[in-house]
Amino acid sequence: MLLHGIFPPITTPFYPDGKIYFRKLEQNVEHYSRAPVVGIVVLGSTGEAILLSDEERREVLKCARESAANEKILIAGTGIESAIETLRLTEYAAELGYDIAMVRTPHYYKGQMTPANMLAFYRFVADRSPLPVIIYNFPQATGYDIPTEVVVELAEHPNLIGIKESSGSIEKVQEMADRTRHIKRSTTVTETFAAVTGRMLNAASAASASADGGALVTVGALAGTAAPKPSSAAVTVVGGLKTRQKEVGFQVLVGAAQKLHPSLDAGAVGAILAFADCAPTACYEIYAAWKEGDAALAREKQERIAKAAERIVGGLSIPGVKYAMDYNGCFGGVPRLPLLPLTADKKAEVEQLLENIRN
Repeated sequence: MLLHGIFPPITTPFYPDGKIYFRKLEQNVEHYSRAPVVGIVVLGSTGEAILLSDEERREVLKCARESAANEKILIAGTGIESAIETLRLTEYAAELGYDIAMVRTPHYYKGQMTPANMLAFYRFVADRSPLPVIIYNFPQATGYDIPTEVVVELAEHPNLIGIKESSGSIEKVQEMADRTRHIKRSTTVTETFAAVTGRMLNAASAASASADGGALVTVGALAGTAAPKPSSAAVTVVGGLKTRQKEVGFQVLVGAAQKLHPSLDAGAVGAILAFADCAPTACYEIYAAWKEGDAALAREKQERIAKAAERIVGGLSIPGVKYAMDYNGCFGGVPRLPLLPLTADKKAEVEQLLENIRN
């Protein structure tokens, strides 16, 4: 699966009494489905996944899946401390139609989280997972920072396709990108080299089955010419969807919006940004300028959000992100205890930071 672009790790909306507000979750997912983001992450750290019950996690996954556009990549946060419980939630996400599982590093028994433990954990999950897996490293929350050497070794596993690296270290991003550059894999993309999701293929297959019995035909066959050579340039048509193969490596995503541009220069291919929950377009503009090779514009767009992203996400955390969403046109609402809503002075600070960053 191609992971190039910006992903918001969506929040979980709650009523004031702490119950999940599913209608607002639907509305937020529909909003992000119209935004210039490549996909959506459900049950990441910003989704307060650790504060949800097992049943609630499944309900949130189901609700978000049913509300998302087919062309958006859906990543399910399925990391739980035990490997077997992680696998169970991953299998459920696959049944719903998610595209990728994001598995955070186990961390509660920190003294036992040696390289051998981490290698065994991720290999157990990746060996059995019906979805491709990305590692999730967030040492600010877990207190554990996965070593680059372990990531490089895990990158050889065919079902471990990338990492969300949220340590904020650009040097680490560059080292991981450099040391995994030899890994080459083939993934399905559209004719214009955008990501293809399982839901896109299913919808196209259903349309094709309705029209002609479900047969796959090549562009050459449609034109009455010889079948294309078996290469990455070959295009296959499923219903109205044209796809081809693209070579990708081990994909590094980052989590610090205030460092997005230098992280992309260092070798990241995209980002999962909590700041994109309240300002998806502003984050996308940085990526788009970088993708077009306009370094000056990318720096300008980066400077525009740097202070707000660092303070709202890094300083005020989930309560800050949720209020920023309220202020910028999405539903944030209250966090779940023990997290507390922002005080009036902090709300005023968020409003000032976002004064020139509106959706």
